[in-house]
Amino acid sequence: MDPGSRVLSAAGLVVARGDRVLLDRLDLELRRGEVVAVLGPNGVGKSTLLAVLAGLLPAAGGRIERHGRVAAALQAPALARRSVRANVEAALAWWGVPRAERRARAEQALARLGAERLAERAAGELSGGEARRVHLARALALGADALLLDEPFAGLDAPTRGELLHDTASALRDPGRATLLVLHDRAEAWALADRLLVLLDGRLAAQGPPPHVLERPPSIDVAAFLGFSGRIRERDGTIRCVRPAQVALDPAGELTGTVRRRIPEEDGVLCEVELDDGRVQVRAPHPGPAEGEAVRLRVEAGVRFREAD
Repeated sequence: MDPGSRVLSAAGLVVARGDRVLLDRLDLELRRGEVVAVLGPNGVGKSTLLAVLAGLLPAAGGRIERHGRVAAALQAPALARRSVRANVEAALAWWGVPRAERRARAEQALARLGAERLAERAAGELSGGEARRVHLARALALGADALLLDEPFAGLDAPTRGELLHDTASALRDPGRATLLVLHDRAEAWALADRLLVLLDGRLAAQGPPPHVLERPPSIDVAAFLGFSGRIRERDGTIRCVRPAQVALDPAGELTGTVRRRIPEEDGVLCEVELDDGRVQVRAPHPGPAEGEAVRLRVEAGVRFREAD
């Protein structure tokens, strides 16, 4: 196996659900040793794309090439009513692994996900986070050339998600395997991926290393999806898109505006502020400014676009 060699590719891929085209003429490739994350709005077809790439659903058009074996772990763990180790061994049996190798491979995969202590536990006794660990271990144990994971952290509380994210980051690194993750959280993509794909309106709207895509999105639409919720029209006619974290209440700030909406949060309040030439969001500690109150703002960084972008 040559690290960096192509394992799975799609050219002109069309993915449809009924009469609705979800993805239109999509080109992508996965190479050994890389972890690729897919982000996009709900309903854009991320999970359907994964199922099509895995061969679980037919494509409506285009071409898919697979150079090696492809395994997919769908969103629901769906563990059988048996022990954790038996669940992993059953997957290995289905994959064609000889009986004599299954126990060792199952235990090794569980250990990589920090789940070795669960080996004898009945699957029905697991917490949500434990079930997710076993689900991922079962997929890793297969030793596939391409591993496709659909929302591996879905439904977990913040502490459990953080622990699993940490353990998964190292477990997914393998020079002989390509990994594709469907995610819904930017932080997960930042922590795990070498390359990020953003799907919008049926097209691949952005791709590249996560820091590049997340901090320098290529269009206003991608910026809005990635959390740049504020827009300010500059004097030169460009549009500056900013995140709430890039805006601060400041009595000496260069911009003035009026609070039009307040959204209570755990540690403060998110204020939507209308400007003469735009609208931004800013976070403030409790109690924060009142609706209708005039405020001054300081804006740092952001990304600029021409209106046509």
